[in-house]
Amino acid sequence: MDTFNTKLSELLNTAHINPPLTGSSQINVGTTERIISALGGALLTYYGLKKLDTAGIAMAVAGGALLFRGATGYCPVNEVAGRDTADSESILIQITRSLTIRKPRAEVYQYWRRLENLPNFMEHLQDVRQLGPKRSHWVAKVPGGVGTVEWDADIIQEEENTLLAWQSLPNSTIDNAGEVRFMDAPQDRGTVVQAIISYRPPVGSVGGLAAKMMNPLFEQMVQEDLRRFKRLLETGEIPIIEGQPSGRTSKNY
Repeated sequence: MDTFNTKLSELLNTAHINPPLTGSSQINVGTTERIISALGGALLTYYGLKKLDTAGIAMAVAGGALLFRGATGYCPVNEVAGRDTADSESILIQITRSLTIRKPRAEVYQYWRRLENLPNFMEHLQDVRQLGPKRSHWVAKVPGGVGTVEWDADIIQEEENTLLAWQSLPNSTIDNAGEVRFMDAPQDRGTVVQAIISYRPPVGSVGGLAAKMMNPLFEQMVQEDLRRFKRLLETGEIPIIEGQPSGRTSKNY
């Protein structure tokens, strides 16, 4: 048992896959410029919507672009020109959770490796579709039922029955990455699954602050996903709610 715990600790300290700093998570506009952009964008949008003619629509569109620039800290023009006036770094959120599943390691790994299975136990995922041996397309539900976000990802490291690591492609809506390790539990008690999920908030410093505040909820979500995964493999079903909160049924796989 001591040897196993030592090995697990070493894995926890291993360098993990982090999502790239691209797309909407990149900040390349400084604080002063963001304030000016937000104020100017608000004024243009306000007066543009009041006019409601061709010139007014153009003002509203320009105002919307400035509002986006101020809110996110990201400017496509700066990106093309290689200009960066940001005064803060992007924030990386990383969650690590593990549990033991009373199933053989190969069976646990193969179920996760078929990425289309992930929405079966990850409630925030609506769909994952394989596009090729390594590439996949992900659709996640936005909390509150206001829509979905989509991105493509590549498997960047794979060791059969041991490790699976993936990373979103550059310029994804949400820069994210993850890796899952599979280890034999001591005394033939099944498989230890360790999941490490990383993402970068998509809306600059303000979004980063909100993400930090919501981090405990995100940690709980990852833990509950793993618990559903455990129950799914051990019993073949997951308790789900359909209709009213008191109506609990099962979904088989």
